[in-house]
Amino acid sequence: MIVMKRILLFMAVAFTSLATAYAQTDSQRYEQRYDMLVSRVGADGIGVETVLNGWSQVDSTNAKMLLGKFTYYFTKAQTAQVVQKNSRKYLGMEPILTLKDSLGNDVFYFQENVFDDELYGLAVKAADKAVAAWPDRLDLRFLKANAYIAYEKESPDMALAYLHRLVEENMARGSVWDYEGEKTDAAFFADAMQEYCYSFYTIGSDASYEAFLSLSQQMNRIFPDNAGFINNIGSYYLVKKEYKTALKYYDKVLKKHPDDYTAAQNGMLAARRMKNLKLEKKYLTLIAKHGPETERIQAQARLDAMKAK
Repeated sequence: MIVMKRILLFMAVAFTSLATAYAQTDSQRYEQRYDMLVSRVGADGIGVETVLNGWSQVDSTNAKMLLGKFTYYFTKAQTAQVVQKNSRKYLGMEPILTLKDSLGNDVFYFQENVFDDELYGLAVKAADKAVAAWPDRLDLRFLKANAYIAYEKESPDMALAYLHRLVEENMARGSVWDYEGEKTDAAFFADAMQEYCYSFYTIGSDASYEAFLSLSQQMNRIFPDNAGFINNIGSYYLVKKEYKTALKYYDKVLKKHPDDYTAAQNGMLAARRMKNLKLEKKYLTLIAKHGPETERIQAQARLDAMKAK
């Protein structure tokens, strides 16, 4: 009887192992089919969704499969259209065409991607599944943040809320994530958040500037010695034409880092807009000493011209 139980147990274990091996092989076959199909028809081409759905049946948490689903639906959701705007920049982009109207005024045309809401929702659902299956992968969190930014355009409310939560989670994790096979640290995460701050800034809308400020302030509270986030706050007030407040932040950076070109350059712009020559000379002197070569030469030339007057 004991022998029979051992035989049955062995058979059960062997069957489980064979089933697992078969599933793994099946998943690999789907991966090969997916790679071949995408190379021929693109990530959103005919037949790709069918392969991905079959793949998900045999390996529902496969990261590449989930990324493939996200890419399929996210790409499929977008349609390019040309829009007319009055400004020379839109969403940080240059116009693809500039014409004159009947009065001789410039008319700017931009290419913009519009989204099908249903397909976009399926893309976000795939991203959520990927995050749930692989919670330590920071690239998957960035994937969803990027999707929000692309979808919301001038009003990045969901993107900002998501990034705020990500910053809080990062603090709880001690900045340790998996990213492209490597472990991250606090410096890596701070640099990544600075990139998102820059994305909000370049969009150039009132709402995106507020998002730029909000994320910069959150990061500044966590990384008070990071000059980049202090500069960001100054740049927000520079855009808002609150020049004295902007200078307060640039001076805070320059007190610790007199060679910080961003703070000196933006401080000089604020002083110039205030028509304060004394302050402008202060920042020009720093640029002439610490700036890139071309800017050093230009700053010194400006200082010499001021002295000659």
